[in-house]
Amino acid sequence: MEGDLGVATADAVWSERDTTPSRIEEALRDLLRERHAEDEASVPARVLNLVVVVDAEWSGEIANRLRGVGRYHASRTIVCAVERGRTTLDASASIAVDADHDPHAPAPMREFVMVKVGPRHLDHLDRIVDPLVVTDLATVLWSPHGHPEAVDSLLGLAQVVLLDSLDEPDVGEALQRARALTGSAYVVDLAWLRSTPWRERVAATFDPVNLRPDLRMISSVTVRHHPDSGAAALLLVGWLASRLEWDTGALHARDGVVSGKLHARRQDVAVRLEPVPQMRTIGLAGLELETASGRWLRLDRGPGGLRAHYRHKRGVDREWTILGASRGEPGILGEGIRQALLRDHTYAPALACAETMAP
Repeated sequence: MEGDLGVATADAVWSERDTTPSRIEEALRDLLRERHAEDEASVPARVLNLVVVVDAEWSGEIANRLRGVGRYHASRTIVCAVERGRTTLDASASIAVDADHDPHAPAPMREFVMVKVGPRHLDHLDRIVDPLVVTDLATVLWSPHGHPEAVDSLLGLAQVVLLDSLDEPDVGEALQRARALTGSAYVVDLAWLRSTPWRERVAATFDPVNLRPDLRMISSVTVRHHPDSGAAALLLVGWLASRLEWDTGALHARDGVVSGKLHARRQDVAVRLEPVPQMRTIGLAGLELETASGRWLRLDRGPGGLRAHYRHKRGVDREWTILGASRGEPGILGEGIRQALLRDHTYAPALACAETMAP
């Protein structure tokens, strides 16, 4: 993973064994100064810091995911790779510019730092990372392999925590952890982002003024999902519950299916979350909504987008494909980094409702 900057080309590299945070920071300044002296068009990119805490043996997987974020690479990426038994710090740093940058325009330089740490460093990881982040920039913290002690240590430095509620085997604990973190930082949950095209399509369906009253008449919701994506399904229902002011309570699980009733102002809402064992990629597979007025909407994941089927008791029956609606898994991390610069005020209420529904 060292020096891996996706589509960028490394121009300057430094490494040192048994080093210190101050030495790493000094090396970065020297690399930037040298690169700019060689080419005045090379200027540091200054948008955000990304701090990643990973298990060293799985760093290759994380490198592949970072490679896929496209134009959403952080300005400075700091990877803390945790190795068992390590007591000293080894580090490397590199600076790169996009391989296809315009030779007549400024060439943004992105910096990549790899610090090999041991378990003993995690409780005070902030002391190692603090000198390495670019001040006055938003800092995003991502710890895909757990290490809650490292996250807690770094919360004072980070304004944004990137997480994936699907990483936790227990859905209730995952949602509880996410909600606890919202008290300390802005949380970007990849499980939430996987429901974005589904939420957009539901909102668009009921956007016409004459259909908005039917939102208050929803009588049943069925979500089909990958067996490991229960959190994404709960967050989607949590979004509906929070926006439509449904009363929520714990749902019940039986043979993998989660079901129960929520309470709207006019009627109960039957909720059913069904895992799809044959589904290959994580995320949502389908959504069905039914209203007391006789409207029925079904969305299914398919090649190139979502397949929509709409029916009404007056005889209307239509099917069509929403091209490009499904963003796909490869780009979800890049979308998460992009969302770090935005603010989605609907996530926290949806998360609160989803937490109460977790069986």
